[in-house]
Amino acid sequence: MEESVRSQNLDSDFPVNLRYESGFGNHFSSEALRGALPQCQNNPLVCPYGLYAEQISGSSFTAPRKLNQRSWFYRIKPSVTHEPFKPREPSGHLISEFNQATSCATPTQLRWKPTEAPERPTDFIDGLYTFCGAGSSFLRHGYAIHMYNADRSMDNCAFCNADGDFLIVPQKGRLWITTECGRMQVSPGEIVVLPQGFRFSVYLPDGPSRGYIAEVFGTHFQLPDLGPIGANGLAASRDFLVPTAWFDQSLRPGYTIVQKFGGELFTAKQDFSPFNVVAWHGNYVPYKYDLSKFCPFNTVLVDHGDPSVNTVLTAPSEKPGVALLDFVIFPPRWLVAENTFRPPYYHRNCMSEFMGLIYGAYEAKADGFVPGGASLHSCMTPHGPDTKTFEATVAVGGDSGPSRIKDTMAFMFESCLIPRVCPWALESPYLDRDYYQCWIGLRSHFSYEEKTATDGEH
Repeated sequence: MEESVRSQNLDSDFPVNLRYESGFGNHFSSEALRGALPQCQNNPLVCPYGLYAEQISGSSFTAPRKLNQRSWFYRIKPSVTHEPFKPREPSGHLISEFNQATSCATPTQLRWKPTEAPERPTDFIDGLYTFCGAGSSFLRHGYAIHMYNADRSMDNCAFCNADGDFLIVPQKGRLWITTECGRMQVSPGEIVVLPQGFRFSVYLPDGPSRGYIAEVFGTHFQLPDLGPIGANGLAASRDFLVPTAWFDQSLRPGYTIVQKFGGELFTAKQDFSPFNVVAWHGNYVPYKYDLSKFCPFNTVLVDHGDPSVNTVLTAPSEKPGVALLDFVIFPPRWLVAENTFRPPYYHRNCMSEFMGLIYGAYEAKADGFVPGGASLHSCMTPHGPDTKTFEATVAVGGDSGPSRIKDTMAFMFESCLIPRVCPWALESPYLDRDYYQCWIGLRSHFSYEEKTATDGEH
């Protein structure tokens, strides 16, 4: 599959056309030079073109075959060729160990307004900040939710996350991402997953860019089982795209690797680009997905389906049917349920829900929740439609006929773990301190009439 990239503001190292392989969980093979992949073995004594063989493992060696993830790179120089890592100052607002020393517990409903462009030039790394999370990257269990806000491309440096997988949801501005497997363009309305340990660099062709990130520790995202839905529907495997091999053989004096390790940042210098992989094969790869290709399922008679039916990707926990983190979307679709309150119902959930809005308006919030904003409803914290949405929906009545939700894309990161919120998120000038008032106007509609004597006494 080929994707065209607009030529304006074109990075000299970025191609006009990008090629992808398609499929989810496949074993891929890709080479930028014919014959660069060894045949019949992974690690020959001498690799073609004098390349080095290097494996990257996303699972333990002895993980069951269906869960085992790894890829082999054939590169000009191995990634071990760098100076020792040193702590990076400043380390930024990143957390991967959630406890009383680093974050706060609160059951209050929280909502944030969109952030404005950075006051000074900021690349993807410096634009990262953690909002909330649970668990620990050191214990290989948990997750973190970050946001990014940047306006400058990464220059002569690459980022590597040793803590977990990044699921990135751009909301504003395209991302041109170079990885060790090749290059991708990711636009708002698409997502990209960058697995643990991969080195990547982010170029911003449109200038200011912002978005959301879910990071999972100790597991990887997978497609949800479809159960009674059957063999087809939701996100199709063939719509996931994987980059094809591309390499940079130039000398890069002073090139910096920035590694996130235990939530802290470290740097190491080397004299070559980390994107010197001439060929690769395996099933541990970066990938992207266009959310507009999601095939939603919906209620066709009465009541409102649970949001789990809109799961795109899931990172499972050890308990069957319970997700460490689900990525759920609320895409354009028809609403046809009869005599039913169609927006999401009022709810208290044992799972915790972090929501974002990519574009359009969200069906349960008439005001206040806008593209680039976010909300958090933690375990057993009540939430649901605001007053205006409730009153408008009831006023229409039960015979409104089919209606179509269009021009919108909201999403949710949902987890079985209770999140702790970072102090800078609670102190942020973008925190909507009046969020609770969107429900204060809900009034009682209760009506009771005494039974007449002929109706009998109760």
